[in-house]
Amino acid sequence: ARCGTMAASPSSGGGLIAAGAAARRSEDIADLIELFSRTQYRAKEVTPRVRVERVEKRCLELFGRDYKYSVIQNTNGEVCGHYPRQIVYLEYESVEHNKDRFESTVQISKLQDLVNRSKMARCRGRFVCPVILYNGKHICRSSTLAGWGELYGRTGYNYIFSGGSDDTWAESEEVPEDDSAVRNGESQLFDKVRGLDIKLLRYLSVRYICDLMVENKKVKFGLNVTSSEKVDKAQRYADFTLISVPYPGCEFFKDYKDRDYTAEGLVFNWNQDFVDAPLSIPASFTKNLNIDWSDYQSWDLVQQTQNYLKLLIHIINSDDESGLLVHCISGWDRTPLFVSLLRLSLWADGLIHASLEPSEILYLTIAYDWFLFGKCTPFFWQIFFFCFNFLKHIISEKFSAVKKRRRKGRTSSPQTVVWNKPAPLEDKLLHPLTDGKSSSSSSSNQSEQSFPRVGSSPLAVPGRRSAGEYARSGSSLSTDYGSWQIVSGCGSIHDHAPLPAESPFPFSFQDEGPSGRMCSSPSERQVRLEAVRELFLAAYSSTVGLKSAAPSPSGAISGLLEQFARGVGLRGSNTII
Repeated sequence: ARCGTMAASPSSGGGLIAAGAAARRSEDIADLIELFSRTQYRAKEVTPRVRVERVEKRCLELFGRDYKYSVIQNTNGEVCGHYPRQIVYLEYESVEHNKDRFESTVQISKLQDLVNRSKMARCRGRFVCPVILYNGKHICRSSTLAGWGELYGRTGYNYIFSGGSDDTWAESEEVPEDDSAVRNGESQLFDKVRGLDIKLLRYLSVRYICDLMVENKKVKFGLNVTSSEKVDKAQRYADFTLISVPYPGCEFFKDYKDRDYTAEGLVFNWNQDFVDAPLSIPASFTKNLNIDWSDYQSWDLVQQTQNYLKLLIHIINSDDESGLLVHCISGWDRTPLFVSLLRLSLWADGLIHASLEPSEILYLTIAYDWFLFGKCTPFFWQIFFFCFNFLKHIISEKFSAVKKRRRKGRTSSPQTVVWNKPAPLEDKLLHPLTDGKSSSSSSSNQSEQSFPRVGSSPLAVPGRRSAGEYARSGSSLSTDYGSWQIVSGCGSIHDHAPLPAESPFPFSFQDEGPSGRMCSSPSERQVRLEAVRELFLAAYSSTVGLKSAAPSPSGAISGLLEQFARGVGLRGSNTII
């Protein structure tokens, strides 16, 4: 097969219908991003109500395509003000041949009760919430553990506004009277709320907790405002497998913007005073991935994100019975980043959301993982854009969960390998550092010479035309956004060959070439992820857009997006995105 070639062609009779449906789906995504850019979702204050309710309804419909689900009611934000009003609990795959394979043992009424009781254990009440069902296991999201300041503040607030009574944690297993003489009030409170958090985790069969914080505890004004499982003094989470994989927060992505949205060569400054969380991963996971984890502080943003995603995929495939929790501090920047990458990666492998097309999985991921769970913080849009643009870096089969799946029983508690904060990063790098731009809260080590910019992966350039233009020109219409070409990694451009009429997916898939080779015939995984990325870039360009903080020597992303936007007819030739 020719390098970078993909096939697509509509049937002559269905071209107009397909074009109209594709245009509507693309417009839906653009409308969603535009709504997201203007509205911060709050469960108790839904505005604009009609548009938001349309998004909520659409998410339920997309989940219902492949799963039987129940709903945890959060109608007025009474459970969590920053979570969806209808929190989806996926019970099992509803596809007929898989319907009885993984039957849920969770009772939704008991789950709702545990959620109500455990919510105070975590920062901002963002409790452990299942969001992905993979092979019968739940992948969950949350914030980190609340510190004593937030706990006492919230319990006092609840007591005052409940008329002097608060039964949030009332249960039969009370702390004995004589025990209170031994323990102080703080320990008793932590025992109760974190004990309920642990009950929820166990009820959801979660065993693995992935902590993305770069701190052991979040400190503001000299006070510990949050904690984390890895530094719980009473070792309450000792029965869980704790994985500490520090990853920079959204403030760091100011540097991403300042470098013209170029992640290659962008390295986090691990020598800042507040960075004290070590990389800590069980040896049973590290030994199988062929990654030198001791070198993690020299990775750029691309390599760090790739390696963490490989680790998460390896974890969820290592145990047939246990689920995974992913969290950062508040759970609304790094957490949706990795939840989204997991959802899209597993979907591209055909392992979840099997019936959804690229435009549908993109809509669901933006709407549910970001909008309905998220909050627009400073530099939020940079990490949001990075998430979907990063798909070009995980198209290789080496990120696939299919080849890594294996059947085995529950493993024993593994030995853990810990990398503490080593000598200054300058001693590890082969090249001197430059005076690159950095944000006040998290800076980066950058060197234009030391880290050459890497060319992008194959980029599809869609064309925006009306349905009539497609019919008159006879152009192919295979994706959800129009006819397109692939610019391969080696620079060649090829039109698409015809698509078989019976294909259930809007592409034809040729024989897979060697993993990671950009000039081989694209795999199904690559085609799917590239389709999602291209849809996102088109919708993002037409709504939010990108603006560089300062001119870049390479003009990498601005030039790419400028060419892209002109290709789809979204910008004039002199517009800077």
